[in-house]
Amino acid sequence: MSINGPEELEGMRAAGGIVRQMLEAMKRAVRPGVTTAQLDEVGAEVMRGHGARSAPALVYGFPGVSCISVNDEAVHGIPGERTLREGDLVKLDVTIEKDGFMADAAVTVPVGEVADDLQHLVRCAERAFAKAMLVARAGFRVSEIGRMVEGEVKRSGFSVIRELGGHGIGRTIHEAPRVPNYADPEARQILTEGLVITVEPIIAAGSGRTFLAQDGWTVRTADRRPSAHYEHTLVITKGEPMLLTAA
Repeated sequence: MSINGPEELEGMRAAGGIVRQMLEAMKRAVRPGVTTAQLDEVGAEVMRGHGARSAPALVYGFPGVSCISVNDEAVHGIPGERTLREGDLVKLDVTIEKDGFMADAAVTVPVGEVADDLQHLVRCAERAFAKAMLVARAGFRVSEIGRMVEGEVKRSGFSVIRELGGHGIGRTIHEAPRVPNYADPEARQILTEGLVITVEPIIAAGSGRTFLAQDGWTVRTADRRPSAHYEHTLVITKGEPMLLTAA
């Protein structure tokens, strides 16, 4: 969507603030021995307390409140009885609806002490996001975001997962434009003031190829190498973008 007036901006800010609070609560709960279902309930409690709803459940019938993916699970992991172990990487991906507005963010959280290469992977996703913010501004093409993300990821020795990326958001989860994590020549749209999008580097330690698991939701890396995900919902401006899901 494109923001038209202060009421829409306030609605998006409110949705983004709830997402941020959910992620903060879930991050605090990450530790060895906790199940992904327990993490999902931590976020759900915050969500319900604000009168919000799970957007994936609302729009797609997702069987959980938030997507929680571990290690080689890149996105859309279903919360369940899986127990986190020391050294895991857990990806918390939260999207909610509040008063007709939707916001989306994700973070990768190490479980206890993790290997150095996994720490590098997590930091790379965050750096790639930061690089993208330099061109997530009015007047640039969408493809420039992907060019910046992929450049940083490749320099770090990792791969982008090309099938997955950012998107427009606001009144529903996935709106135009598609925001790829590589320099897609078809992503020619010019970013305009007020446009609301997500930027979300989703990267892997291996080839970046994926497959859909038997549960019909979880996307996993084909070589079972670990992945990382970092995302915010933002509003395009002439200068630095406005991050709706950041503190």
